[in-house]
Amino acid sequence: MGWRRVGGGGGVGVFQEAVTLPDQLEQAENYIKKLRSNLEQMKQKKERLLSSEENQDFSYYSNLKKGETSEVDFPKIEIYEKGSVLEVILITRMNYQFIFSETIRILHEEGVEVVNASFSVFDGIVFHTIHSKVGEVGMDNAIRTTRISERLKNFVYGSRLVIIRM
Repeated sequence: MGWRRVGGGGGVGVFQEAVTLPDQLEQAENYIKKLRSNLEQMKQKKERLLSSEENQDFSYYSNLKKGETSEVDFPKIEIYEKGSVLEVILITRMNYQFIFSETIRILHEEGVEVVNASFSVFDGIVFHTIHSKVGEVGMDNAIRTTRISERLKNFVYGSRLVIIRM
């Protein structure tokens, strides 16, 4: 083994010990093993979270994963509030896209600033996430959030609304 110059233009550089090919392969193998181990740990954590009895409000995610979507009522809406941040999660089937547009309209009517909206589709089910800002933190926000929640609940016919204050 020897030393080799790494980087540095204009005569400036750092010298590091050259690594042999077998050593590089061993390092790569160890790195891949570490990634596989991390992936397996994340899969186990996901399974724990999806099946956790503490997360009964989210049991429909487990049903979706198992393909038991017939037990899940759609559309479904949930609202999470933390200070001035309001997150709306809307779950619909593909043919209920108008509900997303109406949800955005209601938020705008209530003076809520929509910061970001995204969606993903899984097996014909659309998961919408709307990140928004209600205003300054205070008692008025709790009243506004309740009013917004009621409007959304009335719009999303018969859905179960979950409000979680963090």
